[in-house]
Amino acid sequence: MTLVYLGLGSNIENRETYLQKALASLAELPRTRLLAQSAVYETAAWGKTDQSDFLNMVCQLETDLSPQELLRSCQNIESRLGRVRHEHWGPRTIDIDILFYGHEIIDEEKLRVPHPYLQNRAFVLVPLSDIAESFIHPLLKKSAADLLKETDQSGVKRFKD
Repeated sequence: MTLVYLGLGSNIENRETYLQKALASLAELPRTRLLAQSAVYETAAWGKTDQSDFLNMVCQLETDLSPQELLRSCQNIESRLGRVRHEHWGPRTIDIDILFYGHEIIDEEKLRVPHPYLQNRAFVLVPLSDIAESFIHPLLKKSAADLLKETDQSGVKRFKD
């Protein structure tokens, strides 16, 4: 079994419902257990900023699925929840990103792990630090908490505090 961290985000319609449905679907994956989930945070859009605010969170899974099987499973969940890929970084019902797959480094055309932008994204690092502050990024050799200290967190606020 491999420990995996996934980032989830939604900025269309009932964002909280999409996060809950995605978590439920992830918990039902074969050979996989949902171990932990962060609080939910509201953040301004990143990359393409002329869109609605996101709700973001991170979850921890334990799985026997290969990285590629996990990616396909996440994309299937996104499709079932109405995700349509119109534009890069555009609005979405749900986005599920593989942040870490154990301590593996994967650089394939359709899968890059650790997620290549996570160290620049407070909306990922804040919830990641909720559940895995001591996890060490295998390329940067820094903990999630240390990466978070180096990131502007001003646009990230806890949802429904």
